[in-house]
Amino acid sequence: MVIVNSFAEYKAYEGKEIGVSQWHTIDQDQINKFADATLDHQWIHCDEERAKNEGPFQSTIAHGYLTLSLIPYLWKQIADIRNVKMEINYGIEQFKFGQAVLVNDEVQLKAKLNTIVDLRGVTKVVIGATLSIKGKAKPAYTGDVVFLYHFND
Repeated sequence: MVIVNSFAEYKAYEGKEIGVSQWHTIDQDQINKFADATLDHQWIHCDEERAKNEGPFQSTIAHGYLTLSLIPYLWKQIADIRNVKMEINYGIEQFKFGQAVLVNDEVQLKAKLNTIVDLRGVTKVVIGATLSIKGKAKPAYTGDVVFLYHFND
């Protein structure tokens, strides 16, 4: 895990891979809870029997937005950004879903610091995020996550 205490320490990673998270298994219970939380109960996610018999993957799949929602959890396994008053999830950019995540697939986040700028005391970072699926060559997604940090002086 990378530990960052200041803008200067963060800046040292610009253009470099910061790290990778641990593997996380997305099981049917997590998919169902996400469906309940988002009111998205499409059969491809929730109906195991129908997905097995009628679906293109012969299995239920995780919601794309479920995989995106894992970014904060997985990011915290990669980097510990300390000495901040506040951290804000500012945006996501250029995300492309490359492959479905099947139930019980294991996923892992790889993060690269694309850019970092000081906006008059607010640090804006753009993290290149790739979600890999164990045993598969093509990632679940790639894109950029934007965070704002208010470091203590």
